[in-house]
Amino acid sequence: MADAETVSFPQNRTCPYHPPAGYRDTRQGRHPVAPARLFDGRTVWLVTGHAEARALLADQRLSSNRENPEFPFFAERLAATALRRVELLGVDDPEHNTQRRMLIPRFTVRRTAALRPRIQEIVDGLLDAMVTKGPPADLVDAFALPVPSMVICALLGVPYEDHLFFEAQSRKLLRGPASSDVEAAREALDAYFRELIARKRATPGDGLLDELIADQLETGTLDEEQLVRLAEILLVAGHETTANMISLGTFTLLRHPDQLARLRTSKDLVPSAVEELLRFLSIADGISRVAVQDIEVAGVTIRAGDGVILSTSTSNRDESVYPSPDELDLGRNARNHVAFGFGIHQCLGQNLARAEMEIALPALFDRLPGLRLAVPAEEVPFKPGDTIQGLFELPVTW
Repeated sequence: MADAETVSFPQNRTCPYHPPAGYRDTRQGRHPVAPARLFDGRTVWLVTGHAEARALLADQRLSSNRENPEFPFFAERLAATALRRVELLGVDDPEHNTQRRMLIPRFTVRRTAALRPRIQEIVDGLLDAMVTKGPPADLVDAFALPVPSMVICALLGVPYEDHLFFEAQSRKLLRGPASSDVEAAREALDAYFRELIARKRATPGDGLLDELIADQLETGTLDEEQLVRLAEILLVAGHETTANMISLGTFTLLRHPDQLARLRTSKDLVPSAVEELLRFLSIADGISRVAVQDIEVAGVTIRAGDGVILSTSTSNRDESVYPSPDELDLGRNARNHVAFGFGIHQCLGQNLARAEMEIALPALFDRLPGLRLAVPAEEVPFKPGDTIQGLFELPVTW
């Protein structure tokens, strides 16, 4: 492998909004593709350069198929579920393209724009409840998590009254801690969606799940198990990621008062502020692929069968693309970041995530101008490196 020190992956962050210090030696353009060691001792390629990440994410010689025996899992609990098929995220073209085309109409810029009034209503209602109850509050439970949970439920046609159940299963699915927890969560969500699909077949609604039942399941394009797995992906990804972005984004802005002041005084800055937070935080840090053909990149040869991990946090801190990359600059043009991935698997829900953040963050600071941490910053608990990055809780007052 490359003439570079082998680092372990993943590593825990020492600051919730900065990449692990142990990745630093792979940055600065010196070793944009370097060897890394996983939990089981396997050596894979770790991609930390921005240009290299974009090129490889668009290269179909890298496969997302998690049923490939060489596919790299960077946590034991995930490797234990390797035989579980993952729709959309874990399949390649042409099947991936077929599934994505089923879903794209609901996630266009135009359809997302039509959802903005509903998102605003949800945000305002949650802030009303926070004000009525009064400080202090855990911003994760009171605001950051329910905003995307309520939105994705409305979009899919999933009853929000079931949110405590599916949020708990999502936590186990993503964080375990044991492989048995992951399997139990999958089985529970499988059973939930089978029952919900049966109810919807009897009494249709107007959500995306209802559309998929009518247009794909009833016509035989999808079978029930495929639809169950698609629904799980959409539900889990649709609330976990944005919830972490809202809570960690709030924490980060509170820790950068000069940038928060810019956001407060210039609403025109909101879209670029959201892009910069996506770049800066890079919460989905570690995109796994397996090479199905040899690939030459950055002076190394990735052989067929090699595992590849693309680190979004380090790619988004590439100083050849972002001057002073470790500084938060809400006015920066960061639209070419890879926080949503790149290529055919680029996040389907990115327009929705942007809309939720563009509405939630300004509204939060407008409604609670005195918002501040209720505990010292170093006491705010954040998540380990082997899952989506974010905060377990965010105690605030105002």
